[in-house]
Amino acid sequence: MVGWKPMKAADLINFNPHESIPKSAMAKKVAMEQLQPFTMNIPSYEIALFNGGSKFRNGDTLMARITPCLENGKTAQVNILEENEIGFGSTEFIVLRAKPGISDKDFIYYLAISPLLRDKAIKSMVGSSGRQRVQQGVLNDIELFVPPLEEQIEIGRTLRAFDDKIANNTVVNHHLEQMAQAIFKSWFVDFEPWDNIMPEDWREGTLSNIANVIMGQSPDGSSYNEDGIGTVFYQGRAEFGSRFPTRRLFTTQPNRMAVKGDVLMSVRAPVGDLNVAFESCCLGRGLASIQSNSKCQAFILYTMFALKQQMETFNGEGTVFGSINKDDLANLPVLIPTDNVIRQFEELVHPMDKAIEANYAESCNLQATRDSLLPRLMSGELSVSDIDPDK
Repeated sequence: MVGWKPMKAADLINFNPHESIPKSAMAKKVAMEQLQPFTMNIPSYEIALFNGGSKFRNGDTLMARITPCLENGKTAQVNILEENEIGFGSTEFIVLRAKPGISDKDFIYYLAISPLLRDKAIKSMVGSSGRQRVQQGVLNDIELFVPPLEEQIEIGRTLRAFDDKIANNTVVNHHLEQMAQAIFKSWFVDFEPWDNIMPEDWREGTLSNIANVIMGQSPDGSSYNEDGIGTVFYQGRAEFGSRFPTRRLFTTQPNRMAVKGDVLMSVRAPVGDLNVAFESCCLGRGLASIQSNSKCQAFILYTMFALKQQMETFNGEGTVFGSINKDDLANLPVLIPTDNVIRQFEELVHPMDKAIEANYAESCNLQATRDSLLPRLMSGELSVSDIDPDK
């Protein structure tokens, strides 16, 4: 580890650097919910009136400072701004900026998600249960062993290659899903040239006519663990990703189960958010699974996407927090085409869904490799020159 030296985090990182946005100015805003777990890129933002919050520039790292967002991996590098543009976001972000001539922006991002900084940040949290926050002063004084700038750049470039491939897979999957939804809409929503006239041999029915609905039920809390013991358990939409949920909890007492390929739907506010089960999993009370009763799961998935607007009526209806029960879900009105038409749709769209699944599986493998290399590269245990690019 030639050239590596001990440094305090505050000597390497500019925490919450001073920036100014005029009051009442419109600017790009990043909300906490727009960050995906352990995902480098920020997938979306909004244009909003500045009324306070963290401020940042392109290349800065945003790290959640509140539980459970930090534990869930909500840390990203800003990539949505133009040169010299300033954005803002949640007050619960800590902004990390590389110091010119001392540190590299990519190295800082990977340091933020590595155990060297992240674990110590989590341990520094104080406050009431469920609303604990990272202590800024603790971060400043964290002792690190840091490579020269040139080696920081190489480490950042090596790790970023994994994230760039993951991001590319995400973009491809988004386009595939949009194509599949467009096909569904053209086949089953837009009845050209007879708008709003049901095609011959189609019929009106309910979701229960084409799918089985299983409502989740949370196991005993004493059975939960984060150590991979037992069955994967999803409590609700908090574990949802862009298409597939992210593993966080396991249970040794599974009860209500979904199988791979089932549509997972949030049944508590916000009602109607959707994911797809990547593996067999136990369902908490915030979720339901929806499974085709004719093995045409692609048709069920895109039917549920099409029903999302209808399910908005259950958000906040009659109570402060929206919800939907099994009867209401099973009785959602749907248009049921002929079996032959459904099979034709399945033959066209199922390969797209399989490609999405394959890309996601590759991304999971890339992430696992990145996560294996990350602590070893950041600590100096492994050098970039030791990595065989063909393996």
